[in-house]
Amino acid sequence: MTGAELGARLRAGDRTAAPAALNLLETRTARLQASALVTAAGDGAGHIVGVTGPPGAGKSTLLSALLREWRREGRSVAVLAVDPSSKRSGGALLGDRARIEHDPADRDVFIRSMAAGERLGGLAPATRAAAQALASAFDLVVIETVGVGQSETDVAEAADSVAVVVQPGSGDALQFLKAGIMEVPDVLVVTKADLGPVARRAEQDLCSALGALGARETPVVAVSSVAPVRGIDALAHALDAHRASLDLAAVRTRAHRLGALADFIAEHGERGLRALGGRRAAVRWLAEQDAALDEPELLRRLEARAA
Repeated sequence: MTGAELGARLRAGDRTAAPAALNLLETRTARLQASALVTAAGDGAGHIVGVTGPPGAGKSTLLSALLREWRREGRSVAVLAVDPSSKRSGGALLGDRARIEHDPADRDVFIRSMAAGERLGGLAPATRAAAQALASAFDLVVIETVGVGQSETDVAEAADSVAVVVQPGSGDALQFLKAGIMEVPDVLVVTKADLGPVARRAEQDLCSALGALGARETPVVAVSSVAPVRGIDALAHALDAHRASLDLAAVRTRAHRLGALADFIAEHGERGLRALGGRRAAVRWLAEQDAALDEPELLRRLEARAA
């Protein structure tokens, strides 16, 4: 089946096309077919949610609880779990599909582990395209990645809404403030709220950090993903509220432009970026392009400009 046919199936809401679509998008030698798939799938109405945070913060347990909440509401969910790559096989090392609890017989849930390749902490090369295509067939598309510096900004460029997950007692709040990462999240999540005072302290620290940045409107949600479960419905509501506040067309246009630039840099490196006049010049030039252009066409134009 061609990329265009798979994209058309996703656009028509056929979720059974998701595995074959992801296989094609991850095949680096099938670039033309992958571009045709993304173009045919179009811009779906699904909510693309980025979930990031340091290792051990409880992201997979949190996603298991969120998945149950979303399915209880009758919403279909696709999860793209971006993991470090195996140097031997090139595949995803941690395999998040094994760590996120779900019913394997549920046709309205799709979970795929994607190897990050050489981009430490960043998105897999096919992740942006996969999220865009799956948003045509699923109500929610979650991009989960380990927060190792680059991933926070990568996810913020690819997702409609970003949740940054913090573990109590780890000092993450102060580290995020120092690194400027506090400017990335649309929702901040404190896990392991069942720990009591230490979780409340983390919540207070994050609120103080947001206040120092003038971002008091960013919600901080404390959750416990183990019995007794708490805060998961509030987190789902906070993500929905953020999505409702967006100019979705503008968000998707920005995502297409930055995604095309990221793909260009991944393929052509710093030399290619210099041929464009640097990142700022490239971003300015992309801002002048037609908002209706998709990522494959923007990438082709970038390559033509750099030639």
